[in-house]
Amino acid sequence: MLSAAQTEHVFRILAREMPGRTRGAKGPKGQPDAFRSCISCMLSAQSLDRNTAKATRALFALATTPEAMLELDDSAIAAAIKPCGLYNTKTRSIRRFCETLIAEHGGVVPDTREGLMALPGIGRKCADIVLSFTFGKDVIAVDTHVHRVCNRIGLTDAKTADKTAAQLEERSPEWALRDGHFWLIQFGKRVCTARAPKCDTCPVAQHCEFVAGEARGRS
Repeated sequence: MLSAAQTEHVFRILAREMPGRTRGAKGPKGQPDAFRSCISCMLSAQSLDRNTAKATRALFALATTPEAMLELDDSAIAAAIKPCGLYNTKTRSIRRFCETLIAEHGGVVPDTREGLMALPGIGRKCADIVLSFTFGKDVIAVDTHVHRVCNRIGLTDAKTADKTAAQLEERSPEWALRDGHFWLIQFGKRVCTARAPKCDTCPVAQHCEFVAGEARGRS
């Protein structure tokens, strides 16, 4: 992994080169409240963004609160969210989530990682997304792009997204936690792409362990 000084420098470069929260970048879920953000995140599992968007629009046209959601038949929920796939499993998860949220929190989504992850269907990634984009907490949410980029560069050396998130929380400079997700996800989409990373023009190539490995392989 990169040293603490290298990690700091990489984040400063990304802060300068990538769009951040204050420059118009939007969160990946774009929901107006914590409940809908949680549901949207649950629906996004193994689903393309455009299909998740179709499913959330259809579902929230029917219900926007846990109480209203529980008044729907499972068949109505499943039909609405069908575009995002795994709709029967996700329907059961939504019902369990709403039941637990009402029973244990009076229908109010908790604003801590522990509280969120105790709810059915909410893992570390969803919890951090809700904390960052809904509650404005200083946390780097780890999605596919962030997980790939961090382990390719050497910011982390984790095999799973959850472990990547834990390492980022431990190793990232405090000032980078607020907008770090935005910088990393844009970097993953624009520069450090999955199949053909643009290493020749990468602003952090001088620190990247992937680039260093490629150079050793050619020598």
